[in-house]
Amino acid sequence: MFWIRFGLIVIIVFVLISIVKFLLRNLLKIEKVKKEFFSFNHFNESHRKIDKGLRTISTITLLALTCVLLFFYPNFIYLFLIAVIAFTVLDYMVRAFFEWKYTQYPKQAILTLTEMGLILLAIIIVVEFKLLGAY
Repeated sequence: MFWIRFGLIVIIVFVLISIVKFLLRNLLKIEKVKKEFFSFNHFNESHRKIDKGLRTISTITLLALTCVLLFFYPNFIYLFLIAVIAFTVLDYMVRAFFEWKYTQYPKQAILTLTEMGLILLAIIIVVEFKLLGAY
């Protein structure tokens, strides 16, 4: 039952993000930029370096946090979710900054920040209303 709820929530969030992006593109006259699926889409060398460093630091931090929380503080496992959310927000902020400063389509940053906000809102709603069950 958990996976059915999880899949349904993911689909709803994906559809909501797509609709909001479509509406924002039309309202703000933002051009659609072709991006490859599952690629990093770095805008310049500095973005590549910062993104690689951020991913490395987040991986090491999350692995260490997992070990510490599982072995020493099992009651505080929710801190892992907070760390994942923080690193995700940081990643979106870096992407939005480089879209705004270093691309020929600076309005794309609006879409990136909107997507980040919707994902955060979805996580907050799921956790607050316990839509995935008791945890």
